[in-house]
Amino acid sequence: MGSSSGHGSSGYDYSFKILLIGDSGVGKSSLLVSFISNHLDDLAPTIGVDFKIKFLTIGGKKLKLTIWDTAGQERFRTLTGSYYRGAQGIILAYDVTRRETFTNLADEWAKEVDLYSTNQDCIKMLVGNKVDKESERMVTREEGLAFAKESGSLFLECSAKTRANVEKCFEELVLKILGVPSLLEEGSAVGKRNILKQKQDSHASPGGGCCSLS
Repeated sequence: MGSSSGHGSSGYDYSFKILLIGDSGVGKSSLLVSFISNHLDDLAPTIGVDFKIKFLTIGGKKLKLTIWDTAGQERFRTLTGSYYRGAQGIILAYDVTRRETFTNLADEWAKEVDLYSTNQDCIKMLVGNKVDKESERMVTREEGLAFAKESGSLFLECSAKTRANVEKCFEELVLKILGVPSLLEEGSAVGKRNILKQKQDSHASPGGGCCSLS
């Protein structure tokens, strides 16, 4: 009770895992930093996986978001299975000034989501970054919308640099997650489940485990 460490397990109603995926250099880390804090420094490329935690209130619910940012480079693809596991939301980011980052989402990243995502109901959001460079735009808003519709994703364009629509990306994604009962159930039980799992793992019997519950 007297803890001064801020948010304990009672500090939030739900905990959600959000992934940021897409090619290297599309601004995933910038989106994340822009959302978490109010300033952008020059960011070095992410090596492997980085994650940040943000507490916020949306729709009257106190939330803890753990947002995972990956390197877009091929050599880190070995992380994929565990990285995708248990995610309630996935942001597929591209750079509106680089067409290949958009086509790679359809050709590679979207397929990877289908392959590795463990949540059938996981909410996807397509995000076109760098709209502050309108004169260099190579992917139209209409194309983005069409792909989002085709892949069953939400869609927004934003600028991590000017912070335009950045908060809206995360908020719209979370609002959608809050509307899905199975994801809500996961988010609210995450802490309890992890503790139970640790206990089971310490004296697990062969052939046991979570899969038999599904």
